Amino acid sequence: MSDAVVLSLKPAEKDLGELTVRRILPHAERRSVGPFVFFDHMGPADFPPGKGIQVRPHPHIGLATVTYLFEGEIIHRDSLGYVQPIRPGAVNLMTAGRGIVHSERAGEDLDTTSRLHGIQIWIALPLEDEECEPEFEHYAAGHIPRFEVDGVSLTLVMGSAFDRSSPVKTRSETLYLECRIPAGRSVSLPGDWAELGVYPVSGDMRIGNAPCPNGQLSVPVPGSALKLSAQADSQVLIIGGEPLGKRIVWWNLVSSSRERIEQAKRDWLEGRFAMVPGDTEFIPLPETRAPSPDLPS
Repeated sequence: MSDAVVLSLKPAEKDLGELTVRRILPHAERRSVGPFVFFDHMGPADFPPGKGIQVRPHPHIGLATVTYLFEGEIIHRDSLGYVQPIRPGAVNLMTAGRGIVHSERAGEDLDTTSRLHGIQIWIALPLEDEECEPEFEHYAAGHIPRFEVDGVSLTLVMGSAFDRSSPVKTRSETLYLECRIPAGRSVSLPGDWAELGVYPVSGDMRIGNAPCPNGQLSVPVPGSALKLSAQADSQVLIIGGEPLGKRIVWWNLVSSSRERIEQAKRDWLEGRFAMVPGDTEFIPLPETRAPSPDLPS
């Protein structure tokens, strides 16, 4: 660890059936970074014909999910009736609010050899929006700002940076930036972000002069200017923003209120969530799953 980095968070592997993901957030050492309360790195995973991601319908409250793929395709279906293929470079934004149900399954490449690689992130909603009406928005790849700064290719998934703004809707101060940095190049961000996390997907990165390990989320010192340098061609994600305060994360449910989590659990058990049209499958509520000791109380 260097003076420039507060924490470096190692992932835990989670088995989703057809796919194992590397989960960075929530983490025992750090529950969130800015408004981001969940971070899954999917793949890269290769599937033979007939195999692929198959996440059955399940509920969410109190959050927005953001799906961003580097390779492959996922079909999103939800209880609002949306059916949307997610492809590389596009941004899939689902706002759960008071409650939504969705599934994520393999796309049109199911019958062929396929590859899936991408990130799914959850953003906690501000208190005033926790019970908002659920929404779904999809932003095609061509609508997401892509530009170069000093030879570094940047994709502004969410938020504002370098005098540009993403069209993806945010409800709180949020930054989600993808950087592809050639060997020998660097990119800098000012120190006016409350919290940031740096996640190298591939390559050989440095924060200042300190190594930034691939597959780990490095959390820089708050308020410090951030300089990322590449020793080899690198891909890195930067997330951050203003923290929203204490949140409880239980299974797929997020809330500032433990009572609201308990109500959502009962609602799922007793069939009060609207379901995905035409889909009779669902993921049952985990049995006797108590909140882990390191969850906020």
